[in-house]
Amino acid sequence: MSKNFEIDVRKDFPLINNSDFAYLDSGATSQKPECVLKAMDEYYKIANANPHRGAYELSIVSTKAYDEARQSVQKLLNARHFEEIVFTKNATESLNLIAYSYGLENLMPGDEVVLSIMEHHSMIVPWQKIVKAKGARLKYLYLNNDYQIDETELRNKITTKTKVVGISSVSNVLGTMNNVEKIIQLAHEVNAIAIVDISQSIAHMPFDVQKTDADFVVFSSHKMYGPLGVGVLYGKKELLEKMPPFLMGGDMIEYVYEDHTTFSGLPNKFEAGTQNVAGAVGLKAAIEYINSIDYENIMHHEQELSSYALSELKKFDYVKIYCTQNKSNHSTVISFNIDGVHPHDVASILDANKVCVRAGNHCAQPLLRYLGIEGTCRLSLSIYNTKKDIDMLVAAIKKTYEMFRRYLKNNE
Repeated sequence: MSKNFEIDVRKDFPLINNSDFAYLDSGATSQKPECVLKAMDEYYKIANANPHRGAYELSIVSTKAYDEARQSVQKLLNARHFEEIVFTKNATESLNLIAYSYGLENLMPGDEVVLSIMEHHSMIVPWQKIVKAKGARLKYLYLNNDYQIDETELRNKITTKTKVVGISSVSNVLGTMNNVEKIIQLAHEVNAIAIVDISQSIAHMPFDVQKTDADFVVFSSHKMYGPLGVGVLYGKKELLEKMPPFLMGGDMIEYVYEDHTTFSGLPNKFEAGTQNVAGAVGLKAAIEYINSIDYENIMHHEQELSSYALSELKKFDYVKIYCTQNKSNHSTVISFNIDGVHPHDVASILDANKVCVRAGNHCAQPLLRYLGIEGTCRLSLSIYNTKKDIDMLVAAIKKTYEMFRRYLKNNE
């Protein structure tokens, strides 16, 4: 990608435009372009009202804005039906909704839920509770020496006892791009449902729910240039219609009597209470922004940056990198450690040198325990990053190692 692309894109992001720091933590949350901030501001200025609750014009305008945001997500994912898109507050809530509304209703004693060991806690923890409540069993897909799940592991773990398979499209620690279509296919061969967490991929590459045949898909707005506080759940209509509501309250009911209640249809059944309409409007603007750049351009630019970052980091014999050697299966996330230095110390020194990375377990403790480490530093790239950001990271890593070198030698 040309240098002009980098410059033009950075101008769209007020927080980092002309900044003197390198923001390399988009896997945690992305920066927001001006168009997203403007769309939310305009909503509050000219359309702010409670949707679905008023017969007056302003409420109708608010409802229209909310519905248009849902249509935008429907088109992004290529969902068949408008009603298959449910707004939540984040991917975590979406995953909990599936676990409680689908899992509690459908799992039986002896059934199995299969998750990959690289899943985020928000995929793992709800199913831990559900399988315990239902007398079912939780199994994990483990990794080979190249940080990938091979087909033998898939076929050994996904069996006729399997009822649910959960997988992230991209690992938030390793950057491994999982073979989602194959995993969904194997799940369906044994009549299991497949849940796909695309939180770490949707800002970087498209996802087609019809092509993949995913049963449920979740992501968070804030990781794809949209605002905090908005999440998405896609579910096949025939599944969502059979599931009971997850939260109870206003706008998700049909009739309330003293002793019982009937519920609205989709998607309202799963959207209790007043929703974050401005946030949904911001998400719509973020989707339009991605479309204006085009996923192909995004992927080309980010793959070039990722390759550059890996090549630079591999020059240091004291830096351990945790990612697959198969470049076609690696995304924009790179985890690393400096030998003998705690990740939190590394991140703090990088911060002092104006480089922002995340350090810790990345809400993936089972994965790190499986790898035999306590934590890593993680850089996660986005469209607004440049080679200059990588160069700043490399220079800061050199400084960090120099600070600790004498101490490390004395303790050899």
